[in-house]
Amino acid sequence: MRILGILTLLSGPALAAGCPQLPDYSPELRNLIEQADRAPDVRAGRVVSDAMWKVWLRAPDEVAQGILDTGLRRRDAYDFLGAIGEFDRLVTYCPDYAEGYNQRAYIHFLNGEYAAALTNLDMALNLQPLHVAAQTGRALTLMHMGRISEARAQLLIAVENNPWLPEAGLLAKDAPLGPQGSDI
Repeated sequence: MRILGILTLLSGPALAAGCPQLPDYSPELRNLIEQADRAPDVRAGRVVSDAMWKVWLRAPDEVAQGILDTGLRRRDAYDFLGAIGEFDRLVTYCPDYAEGYNQRAYIHFLNGEYAAALTNLDMALNLQPLHVAAQTGRALTLMHMGRISEARAQLLIAVENNPWLPEAGLLAKDAPLGPQGSDI
């Protein structure tokens, strides 16, 4: 009992209370996907892409936002071990928040741990199927694993949801995920 009390004190009272229920971001994301499809140029497309990121990075409460922000700062400082620790805390605290898994996947990807990245991306997409960044990350991970046809299929879905993704270039002729063979 004493250890449980110490762990609760170390993790803070807010973490002991638990993560609130997440709002359904799907309608907002569907609207942004429609805006991306209608965007007339790259500049407008990037504005919509940035708006999508603002949705995904909107944590369900202040505690989760603090953990996410700390993890992002650690990631940006190349403190990948510290970042993984923060994202582990985030998915423990908010197991239904897709961005915790997406960010943890990104660290695994950067470390060349593609199987772990794929597991986390699958979790993120299970929670938020319209997470275009996780779709793109999954495509890149599959590509690095040599699973080219799966990577191409996944990236086609991501590009359908946001045609302004820089990774869309990977689908061009002679690109790593481009068409195979020759058209007759």
